[in-house]
Amino acid sequence: MKKIMLTLTAGVATTALMASAASADTLRLLTWGGYAPENVIEKFEAETGHTVEVTMSNNEEMIAKLRATGGSGFDLAQPSQDRIAGPQAEFGIYKPMDLSQINSDLFIPSMLEATKQNTTVGGEVYGVPHIWGTSGLIVNSAEASGVADYTDLCDPALEGKVSYRLKRPTLIGFAYSMGLDPFAAYGDEAAYTDIMNQVEAKLVECKPVVKTYWDGGDELLNLVRSGEVVAAMAWDTGGWKLNSDNADINFVAPASGALGWIDTFVLPAKGQADQAAYDWINFVMQPEVAAMITESAGNFTASAGADEFASDALKAQYQASFPPEAVDNIKWYPPVPAGLEAIEGGVLDRVKAAQ
Repeated sequence: MKKIMLTLTAGVATTALMASAASADTLRLLTWGGYAPENVIEKFEAETGHTVEVTMSNNEEMIAKLRATGGSGFDLAQPSQDRIAGPQAEFGIYKPMDLSQINSDLFIPSMLEATKQNTTVGGEVYGVPHIWGTSGLIVNSAEASGVADYTDLCDPALEGKVSYRLKRPTLIGFAYSMGLDPFAAYGDEAAYTDIMNQVEAKLVECKPVVKTYWDGGDELLNLVRSGEVVAAMAWDTGGWKLNSDNADINFVAPASGALGWIDTFVLPAKGQADQAAYDWINFVMQPEVAAMITESAGNFTASAGADEFASDALKAQYQASFPPEAVDNIKWYPPVPAGLEAIEGGVLDRVKAAQ
């Protein structure tokens, strides 16, 4: 998600990098594909004197690797924010962040605060944000200009021309669009059940309008490209891909808020190169560097102003979908408490079976 120059306004950041270069370490990074492109690694190594060793992984493997070693073997990892508080409370595989080492001015404030809140355990913050993405609406404005929120997918005028998945994001999105707050009810099973019952009734009511409940991303993209579907609930990157082919189609952040995920930076409990880890975080969150990562990963980062350095096409798509107020209105997924998946599963099964 150019030119690489360390132009951080805080002189402390430059001083820290100079100091770290004098005592360079190897940074063992456990991350996702595309999050640490070679051109960024080369610039970082040249600037700081650190070396970087990258291991590609995913959420399940990251947790398994760190759990098996008690949090050793890596110096920086990148699990999603909903995979931090639970594993830390249960396995103790991370160490708290020293936020004084992080240049917070580099981050989009609302994303930084949301991640700090969702990764706090025992009063300590364990994660800061890096790559993010959302689900919301893909809309063909020439055919469905009135679609601005999730429940607009129920408009009878669009009968047979809308689509969404029978998955958790649909339940959450519809709840917010109905004026409910499902994330606030995560700690209250009875309250959450009540919300899901209301959503179930709405989805059953909307069922005649739906052309199909899509399963795979390619399936949805083909439905929208063909014109069979003119409005859908889907991911931002899918909407931008479609926009590249048809200017009338784009991702729309719903009025009640897009649903967001964040992949973070965390320090494994027994990491041995904390300074290199902090140097990497501050380096890659610079807007110009972050834009290079966006080009590699396909998603934007939590770096403030990085969209200005993205390609012209991607910058235009992003800014059309996410004016600043839409970014601040994103509903970030918190960790899912035990028991909620069973409630949601029952709702989804009943909606699917409804006639």
